[in-house]
Amino acid sequence: MPRLLILFSLCNLVIGTGAFVVSAILEPIGQGLGVSVPAAGQAMTAYAMATALLAPILMVATGHWRRKTAMLLAMLLFTAGNAVCALAPNLSTLLFGRVLMGIGSGFSPLAAGITVALVAPSLRGKALALVFLGMSLSYALGVPLGAWLGFTYGWHAPMAASALASLAMVALLAWKVPREIDAPGTSFKGLSGLLTQGPALRVLGLTLLYFVAIFCTMSYIGPVLRALQPMSSTTLAVVLAMFGVSGAVGTAIGGYATDRFGTRTALVAMLSTLGATMALLPLTQGSLFAVVAALLVWGCAGFGMMAPQQARLAALAPAQAPLLFSLNTSMLYIGTAIGAAVGGAVVGEVGFALLPWVGVPFALLGLSTLAWGRGKDSGPLAAATRG
Repeated sequence: MPRLLILFSLCNLVIGTGAFVVSAILEPIGQGLGVSVPAAGQAMTAYAMATALLAPILMVATGHWRRKTAMLLAMLLFTAGNAVCALAPNLSTLLFGRVLMGIGSGFSPLAAGITVALVAPSLRGKALALVFLGMSLSYALGVPLGAWLGFTYGWHAPMAASALASLAMVALLAWKVPREIDAPGTSFKGLSGLLTQGPALRVLGLTLLYFVAIFCTMSYIGPVLRALQPMSSTTLAVVLAMFGVSGAVGTAIGGYATDRFGTRTALVAMLSTLGATMALLPLTQGSLFAVVAALLVWGCAGFGMMAPQQARLAALAPAQAPLLFSLNTSMLYIGTAIGAAVGGAVVGEVGFALLPWVGVPFALLGLSTLAWGRGKDSGPLAAATRG
């Protein structure tokens, strides 16, 4: 594998940490800003919607730029957003910083597009798994550390640390990425025709649905875990770290399964497991061992879907892969925003402990897209997806 992919993975580690640490420290954020936990949770919504709606525009606007320049701009915007959040005196400023971070998160699909161009088709699953391993590790390393910092030194501390880490990634990208990379830029040319085809719509629809399912709960993971089993901030950080490790394992398994068994088999297995563990999680209330066991399986299955989904998109239209990756990221974050909004809307009625059940129907709908597409996709496009 090209060594450059390791740097991309490190950047995704920083991006994932900055993006998702908020979900673990909603209580101190709410207390510090004088707002409710669901209101503080809209920091996730702001980031998600900016990523979904504005990051693709940034990618197209920089489509004719050198890939290195586009990546540096994205990472600089992410860094600036982190800095704004670290200094935010109120919720409005925090949300503005999160929007900047969301635009800058366009780095991830840029990196995925370059990855596809750098490796042979037979290695796409493993290569994409390596690049997105950093996102998984953010839950094992960055989010737990950020949660500890937030509860110990105040919620501004993890955001300041994320800003410094992002700045370090800018420096590394400027140093290590070649000035010229043989990878396609992004444009809307030919996209409308591609998006009228069922396979593309089903891939994007599945991403939307399973992230709604996940983030009904993940947007409020700190309060959810404490509702299932009272725990100290240190224990919470350890549990989140274990969750992150399970996500990293799941990412690796997803990449291997994609190359070995094909995308459909990998996705059916992962999504079925995800739905089952979400249904079981509220039943583990009162047992730390059971809560952690269900959470680890859930993390493995949830992160395991990233590589096969990306591989499906790359096979659909390699020349349009960067934009398709960006649209997939848009679906990811629209799903995140919808999940956060749905979770926030119903938590007053069902309570934090039962939030995982709210996401189960969305996981089942995601499975239905795989069943619906089976046997209906024909020709080279369907053959390329291996399922």
